[in-house]
Amino acid sequence: MNTFFIRTVPVVLALALASIGVSAVAQTAAPATAAPATAEPTTTEKVKEAGKDAVDATKRTTKKVVDATERGTEKAWNATKRTTKKATTATKKAAVKTGEAVETAGHKTADGMRSTGKAIGEKVPGTAENEAAKK
Repeated sequence: MNTFFIRTVPVVLALALASIGVSAVAQTAAPATAAPATAEPTTTEKVKEAGKDAVDATKRTTKKVVDATERGTEKAWNATKRTTKKATTATKKAAVKTGEAVETAGHKTADGMRSTGKAIGEKVPGTAENEAAKK
């Protein structure tokens, strides 16, 4: 055996094994590329799908926000109606009490003025009170 033979045998064996592996890969790879259904989506398709997802998410979120705003508006309106009704009732009650107080004060003042006028009239000669006091 010479050195040329020793050097070429491993190279020939490596080439033989490589050619077997290449033919095996070629046989299994051909059907995989023939089926486009299992192919990875392109970047454009991924972006389109992400855009559709974003639009759908925006629609859902907007609908939730609109619903929440409508509920909040309805609650605020009802609270305003209740508060206005309470304030109106309280104002009416206060007005009635104020009217009663003014009326009572007016009657007391009038009674006081009458009694004062009567007392003065009793002292003034020629008045009905003076004549009544003499009898």
